[in-house]
Amino acid sequence: MSYNFNEAKEHIVNSYGRLEPVISHGEGVYLYDTNNNKYLDFTSGIGVSSLGYGHEKWVKTTSKQLKTLAHASNIFYTEPSVKLAQELTDKANMSKVFFANSGAEANEGAIKLARKYSYDKYGANRSKVLTLIQSFHGRTITTLKATGQEKFHKYFFPFTEGFDYVKANDIQDFKTKLSDDVCAIMLEAIQGEGGVIPLDKDFVQELVEICKEKDVLVIFDEVQCGIGRTGKMFGYNNFNVEADIVTVAKGLGAGLPIGGILCSTKVADVFKPGDHGSTFGANPVACAGALVVLDEICNEKYLEKIAKRGAYVKEIIEEANNPQIEAVRGFGLMIGIKVKCEPALVQKEAIKKGLLVLTAGKDAVRLLPPLVITKKELKAGIDIILEILSNLES
Repeated sequence: MSYNFNEAKEHIVNSYGRLEPVISHGEGVYLYDTNNNKYLDFTSGIGVSSLGYGHEKWVKTTSKQLKTLAHASNIFYTEPSVKLAQELTDKANMSKVFFANSGAEANEGAIKLARKYSYDKYGANRSKVLTLIQSFHGRTITTLKATGQEKFHKYFFPFTEGFDYVKANDIQDFKTKLSDDVCAIMLEAIQGEGGVIPLDKDFVQELVEICKEKDVLVIFDEVQCGIGRTGKMFGYNNFNVEADIVTVAKGLGAGLPIGGILCSTKVADVFKPGDHGSTFGANPVACAGALVVLDEICNEKYLEKIAKRGAYVKEIIEEANNPQIEAVRGFGLMIGIKVKCEPALVQKEAIKKGLLVLTAGKDAVRLLPPLVITKKELKAGIDIILEILSNLES
């Protein structure tokens, strides 16, 4: 049975500003709707579908695992989870990993981990977590409060206490907020939902050095900009710093729910049995699929290709010299086009022309295409965006 947009709305909670069409299937870097219209996808499910759609090796591997073992209690290890833990910690240069199901769940666990580290070492009353203004860390009660955007801090009171917010790229504001009760700071290397805004390298390096001196844990939220998205394993690798805790999700699963809390040696053994858990965490099928992602994407040769394709996109946009475009920002294939017009208008016009894009913040068209996209496909999508912006100008 094929559903239209109005039929779909009847039974699903209206918590998203959904757009037509209704998606039916995908192939490569294209999605198709229930009327078999074809769309070049520059969203990848908000950074999830890193391998695109129908990736042969990923489908074969997850299908085989589904037939072998779909789920087991975490009172046992499973082969896919152990192998993924080994591969992921090795590529991330971290010590251990806790597997969860989503970015919000990973961030929530990272906050717990940081607070327990501080409690074990310093006792109570050192539990505050700093985040950045315009950050986004999830939709749970705690991660909403961790999110540095006031528009999310309503309706759901009371929120979890123990958070304060720092102006991005303002080291003096960070120093002012770094009180004696702070145990950690959580950062996105690129603020995705906030407008695809990369942090300044100098700011990050000085902040990390100060945290190291004061034993304040540095948590990098790599849910959107990690797993090769920026042309490096993690977004923070662009700044030549080390992290104490790194959270991952989205692109690691390539379509299946998975999240992870990567732990440095400093915090690797903080959680004891009973401190944290996740029924579906380390799901064997999701772990099997994630292994394919690491193999296909997270190697030096392919990461370099992602970086070059991102540079190619920026070059095309900048050379167009379109008066509607104020700036192009981001790394790799996480790109924000700051526009003078309403980004949602560009998004809706793009759908009509067979292209799917995202928006971010107040002024950005956000591009998160599958990491397997070709230069030709990138050029085709950017040409559509430039055409739309030129028509708006005229």
